[in-house]
Amino acid sequence: MNFFYNKTVVVTGGSGFIGTHYLQELIRRGAKVRTHTHHKSLQFQHDFLEVVPNIDLLNMKDCETLVRGADYVIHCAGEVAHPSTVPTDVQISLKQLNLIGNVLEASYKAGVKKFLDLNSSTGYPDIRRPLHEDEYWVDEPYKAYYGYGWMRRYREKLMEHVSKISNMEIGLARGTAIFGPHDNFNLKTCHVVPALIKRVLDQENPFIAWGSPDVVRDFLYVKDVVLGGLLILEKGESMRPYNLGYGNGITIGEILETIIKVTNSKLEVIWDNTKPTTIPFRAVSIERIQEELGFHPKYTFEDGIKETVNWYRKGLSV
Repeated sequence: MNFFYNKTVVVTGGSGFIGTHYLQELIRRGAKVRTHTHHKSLQFQHDFLEVVPNIDLLNMKDCETLVRGADYVIHCAGEVAHPSTVPTDVQISLKQLNLIGNVLEASYKAGVKKFLDLNSSTGYPDIRRPLHEDEYWVDEPYKAYYGYGWMRRYREKLMEHVSKISNMEIGLARGTAIFGPHDNFNLKTCHVVPALIKRVLDQENPFIAWGSPDVVRDFLYVKDVVLGGLLILEKGESMRPYNLGYGNGITIGEILETIIKVTNSKLEVIWDNTKPTTIPFRAVSIERIQEELGFHPKYTFEDGIKETVNWYRKGLSV
């Protein structure tokens, strides 16, 4: 039987990029899905989707209202940090901790059976090879991620605390860089893949690429992120962290080449090495989630780029 069928599943941050995909997949699996709105409207509507309006997760009473009667809670809410502000943004870290603290407390008090958090690989130290889960705490986070990375670490301590005072099982995913449809394409605030897609489709020529083409990231298509996260919630050991990535690094140069190929663009690319980057190399090992839970990404990077480009193009034509 489908693990999620007829279960009441609350998704926080359902109006966001990743939350939207969780809503779609959970409804496809027959769950009773509930989410909320606050500042943003939902990007996805469905007759079987329950929407609780005007929920502020910084308000404990609102959190209690949202999760009441839920079997499972998937936490996706929170502002996304832009790479240019990560080193100095204190408020985003404080808000992230307050959000997850409130949702965790409301969930265990409401008798929620399982809770899933999509944490971040920014908490890892600067080790330039695919990192294993047990290496999260061996050194400080990379300097550009220092404050943000420690927030990501402390949220795991919050979850550990709740796991010791309740019977709620907590699924812990450490995500890498994520891309796909419904992402943010605002050049002032978006991340690298949507920024490159938008600029390539705008036919900037010559195309001035920031930083070095040799910078390495571990990108996972958002639909694979959702499939991996649901697998952790269903089968993962409570409070055992699982890396959720592709398992191989890809350079920024290869990313740009793939986007140019998929869009059939003819551009002269010039790399501007004076522009800043965050960390030169970041990738994770996915041996644990593969061996213990049987996770394997279904999409290649190019497959994901094709779907993302097609989705964005459709939005432009509406």
